[in-house]
Amino acid sequence: MTAPHPHPFWPKDLPGAFTLPATSLHANLRIAAERYPHKPAYVYYGSTLTWGALRRDAEALAGWLQQRGGVRRGDRVAVMGQSSPLFATAVHAVLRADAVVVPLNVMNLGEEIAHCLRDSGARVLVAAQELMARIAPLLGGLLDHVVVHAYADALSGAVDEDTPAWVREPLAALPPHAAVVPWAQALGAGLAPAPHAAGPDDAAAIAYTSGTTGRPKGCLHTHRSLMAAAITPPLWRGDRPDSVFLGVATMFHMQGLQALIHTPAYLGNTVVLLPRWDARAAARLIERHRVKLWGVSPAMLLDLLALPDIDRVDLSSLDIVTGGGAALPAAVNARLEALGVRYLEAWGMTETASMAAANPPRRSKRQCLGIPTFGVTLRVADPASGEPVADGEAGELWVAGPQVMKGYWNQPQADAETFCEVDGLRFLRTGDLVTRDAEGYHFLVDRLKRMINASGYKVWPAEVEAVLHGHPAVQEACVISSVDARRGESVLAVVVRRAGCPLEADELIAWARTQMAAYKAPRAVRFAERLPRSATGKIDWRTLQQQELG
Repeated sequence: MTAPHPHPFWPKDLPGAFTLPATSLHANLRIAAERYPHKPAYVYYGSTLTWGALRRDAEALAGWLQQRGGVRRGDRVAVMGQSSPLFATAVHAVLRADAVVVPLNVMNLGEEIAHCLRDSGARVLVAAQELMARIAPLLGGLLDHVVVHAYADALSGAVDEDTPAWVREPLAALPPHAAVVPWAQALGAGLAPAPHAAGPDDAAAIAYTSGTTGRPKGCLHTHRSLMAAAITPPLWRGDRPDSVFLGVATMFHMQGLQALIHTPAYLGNTVVLLPRWDARAAARLIERHRVKLWGVSPAMLLDLLALPDIDRVDLSSLDIVTGGGAALPAAVNARLEALGVRYLEAWGMTETASMAAANPPRRSKRQCLGIPTFGVTLRVADPASGEPVADGEAGELWVAGPQVMKGYWNQPQADAETFCEVDGLRFLRTGDLVTRDAEGYHFLVDRLKRMINASGYKVWPAEVEAVLHGHPAVQEACVISSVDARRGESVLAVVVRRAGCPLEADELIAWARTQMAAYKAPRAVRFAERLPRSATGKIDWRTLQQQELG
């Protein structure tokens, strides 16, 4: 029986709900390898890793983890490195070994790595060789075993001429420590894992948040919650096994973990990897591999469309570009539509294993989070009382659904502050401030904790940024607060000028005051060549804010 459509503008060709597989995530890899043994799972600088070979390598590494690494069901195993077929293989191997993946941010330094290892209890790590200087002090203390790879371990045969030197670099001499083993040696040991035992309710991943309010917290996801998040996007978009996906997200982040590892394994499609953002390389890969799908941040789209010869690049294969995390400027969306590309904005977070709301493919709205997807309930609530707010009023977004995490790892107090039950549903309080329109679409206002208080007036930076992006000379803008002795806080805009477009601070400030209420308009403008970005390509407003506050 087909469930009724849960929203007036629910895609008519989609069921209102789907039944989750009663399996672990490993079943997706096994089935993909059986169906498409010779089909590329990953294309990496001209080299390919087929689904059959991916399963073979994951089985071998899982056997080593169990028989040499002492990994047992429910144990945590950390994985650290840039996006590559090796990272994907390591994730699949940990899950095959009935263990829990702990993806670590490659930008983490020694104490940050140590915190995640201590907190999760992971004593085995799979890591890229350039991280060994940070990892070496932890050997024999926090870490019992480290499997080390070079990115060149993923290369086979002829590679692209423009393959970066850091990818071509072979494995260097490793620390003479019994805890350290090369990737090739671990896989070459020929050890078979025990029969797979994990089920849908077993823990599958502990993904650490950014730690903006203290030390990072681990979001505990089960096979079931990650499975729900893996199935939702391709079903929502209408992806097929022959759809080629351009992968620019980082695999250690939840968005990349889902979009580049778990969803492809469920669908059995091919991912073309671009581990370090390069607009020119992205354009070339889209054209060469006839890429159909691309998950991207608005900042990356700005880079791509700013290429001087972008009109001569064949982007005709590109059908859908997905994004979120920041509003896409209207001018950028207009250019995509002129190219025949659909941009679908969506919303998710680490705690929801990525996408939980999205725009309907045939009835999307711009700069909009969309509507709740399969099995998801969204509530816009007053942050203080928890009562629902009227349409058009700003409130905190609460979310309930199958992809919501089980909780924060060993953080019962954080769970008590984050979760609440309403009408029998367990809601996650997201900290995102949104509005809902009369048609049930949700729009991001800002993060609750990012609000600027200017003389008692609430200013939401994302709203100001959206207006500034409408100025023809502005390529990017990030709004932060500056200290003001009289007003408490003032609005400061950090702006990147569009190439060839002169613009002065006073000119932009005067223009902004014609576009928005005076208290929202920037009191100061600072120009920059580029804006800092996080590992996922989003503008890193926190770094700019910290620099401003000193």
